[in-house]
Amino acid sequence: MQIDPTLQSEVENYKLLTNLIIPRPIAWITSMNESDVINLAPFSFFNAISSDPIYVVIGIGERDSGGLKDTAKNILLTKDFVINMITENLLSAMNVSAIDFPPEESEVTAAKLNTLSSVKIKTPRLKESLVSLECKLFKSESLGSSTLIIGEIVMFHVDDKIIGPRAHISGYAPIGRLGSPSMYCRTNDRFELRRLNRWPIQE
Repeated sequence: MQIDPTLQSEVENYKLLTNLIIPRPIAWITSMNESDVINLAPFSFFNAISSDPIYVVIGIGERDSGGLKDTAKNILLTKDFVINMITENLLSAMNVSAIDFPPEESEVTAAKLNTLSSVKIKTPRLKESLVSLECKLFKSESLGSSTLIIGEIVMFHVDDKIIGPRAHISGYAPIGRLGSPSMYCRTNDRFELRRLNRWPIQE
């Protein structure tokens, strides 16, 4: 089957895209507004794009009613944010944080979570996350109905229980996003495939 996106609605294209490009990591973003209210929201249009400099990219869609979501507004205002990674024990809290709260109410409070101070930015991180990434805004761009955010990671917070010598990570299984509207996956079923370094393969 061939599907021409120009002949489909935005909703149909979103559903197809999010069901085919899987799994996707989830950026659980803490940001702050001008009144220092902490916003918390999950976004699965997210990934790492460079290690030197250390850049991540996030696509933040508009509200259903149009206009910027609180997360995009806050990042453009303060120029910083934190990506907190989601493990299975935090799924219920993540689901609460996806509700469209008014800007003066914090999803952190509603989800019964706690924050810790960041080191290099003002926006706090989540205490309950095993991994938090302090980010400074590098670049933003309007792309149709989305805001593209490129952030530079300026500090890694990694729980001692998952990091070993030479930054070896174990016991860490973040949740991934699958299809729209509400399919997720675990990342604790893994296998190793060693990279080839020559061709033809030497037996």
